[in-house]
Amino acid sequence: MQHTELEVFQTCDDWLKAGYSLHLFTVLGTWGAAPRPVGALLAIRSDGRLVGSVSGGCVEEDLREQVLNQNFQHPSTLKYGVQKEDAERFGLPCGGTLELLQEPIHNAAQLQPVLNALQQRQRIGRQFTLNSASVTWFMPEQEAPLMWDGQQLRQVYGPSWQLLLIGAGHIAAYLTQFANSLNYQVIICDPREHYVESWTQSNCLVDTQMPDDAVLAHIKDHRSAVITLSHDPKLDDMALMTALESPAFYVGALGSKRTQAQRRDRLAQLGLSPAAIARLHGPVGLPIGSRTPPEIALSVLAEITTVRNTQHYAKP
Repeated sequence: MQHTELEVFQTCDDWLKAGYSLHLFTVLGTWGAAPRPVGALLAIRSDGRLVGSVSGGCVEEDLREQVLNQNFQHPSTLKYGVQKEDAERFGLPCGGTLELLQEPIHNAAQLQPVLNALQQRQRIGRQFTLNSASVTWFMPEQEAPLMWDGQQLRQVYGPSWQLLLIGAGHIAAYLTQFANSLNYQVIICDPREHYVESWTQSNCLVDTQMPDDAVLAHIKDHRSAVITLSHDPKLDDMALMTALESPAFYVGALGSKRTQAQRRDRLAQLGLSPAAIARLHGPVGLPIGSRTPPEIALSVLAEITTVRNTQHYAKP
């Protein structure tokens, strides 16, 4: 599982408050194929425990050994895979190169601003200067890719991605499992008591209020997606009326083309604008010939991933 930034920083906070020191590693750049993207985080505690990842595992093990041997005393940069033999040794794809920033962290105050911001689903930026080890925090207006010029790191952290599912049915169960593996915080909304009583997934938040209230309560920023799955037009339309005018980067609805056409007509009659209705993904998911609940869930997550990766830096 790939850890979210919030998970990494929360774990670091727990370790630091327990009296441990740690080293924080950030992927500064990759060349060729790389297992983890620029900006990925890894923290290694002084006794070798770790959270996050920067590669497929071998780089982490080498870094862990260096931490245990106390090889890192000051901030520094490291490169892996410069030579083909190194790439093979550290499990990097052929030709892959990885550059990392290493920072010793000794107290919780060093990471408190980012942890506070992410816990409140706020965006925050961090500027780190290598030669002075100085840190400046700032509030960015929008998402931005990591910037590194050899001396100065400028990185924007954002809240965790979340997925609100309307309807606690079979497809929602598979979507919850798949979405968790992609680091989404999943929220299930269903005011129908018999559906909630039958729900068995524990790795999500269950909300029993009406769908429009759930959208208003949870969808505060563009790192959110909403999918209606209840098969009840009243519940689904209620959610869509609110979600299509929310900051959510993706809003989808389960149903056939005929059902979607009828749904769009109803939304128009209810006063939703053509621009808002045009945001609706329906039929939901990529056309992969899916029939079973897990196949449908797979197609939905594939489409969400496509939209998310396309729009990530385009949204304020």
